[in-house]
Amino acid sequence: MFQVIPLRRLAVTVSAACSVVVASAATGPVTAYASGTAEAVTALAGVTSLAPPPVREEDRVSGDHLTVTVRHAGGRADGTFEVYCHQDGGSHPDVENACLAVDRNTRWGRDTFAPDPEDGVCTMRYGGPATAHVTGRWAGRPVDATYDRSNGCAIERWDRLVPLLPDLRRAAAR
Repeated sequence: MFQVIPLRRLAVTVSAACSVVVASAATGPVTAYASGTAEAVTALAGVTSLAPPPVREEDRVSGDHLTVTVRHAGGRADGTFEVYCHQDGGSHPDVENACLAVDRNTRWGRDTFAPDPEDGVCTMRYGGPATAHVTGRWAGRPVDATYDRSNGCAIERWDRLVPLLPDLRRAAAR
């Protein structure tokens, strides 16, 4: 049923296979793009990058654009703000740092604006009535995400995108 392979032959085979993997990995991951999408297919199995995908030419023209609508945060934090990233502009009070916050949270293969998992364990902490709705395009993909501060997970998700979303930690500390 099982074939017995001499130990020496097995060692040579494994060594040769490892050499091929190391040599191909030294040149870096090979990435190919599917037509019309920003998703990359990594040619080497198991090799991933945490860097955001490269910006395609058509995205350079329009740039990353987000519309942020904040309600019930109080004062000047409420309103609708436009953010144009990678050509920094818009009506947001801190466009440059808002773009940096989204860039910092962008990971290859993950949705930057994804909701928290429904089966997650969250603290029963209430962060106030503030809500936010973010729409637009980021890294070539459509964005339509809602945020609130109804529990510990939602507060943490909100705080990750400060200052794209207003910093309500200061208000809570007062």
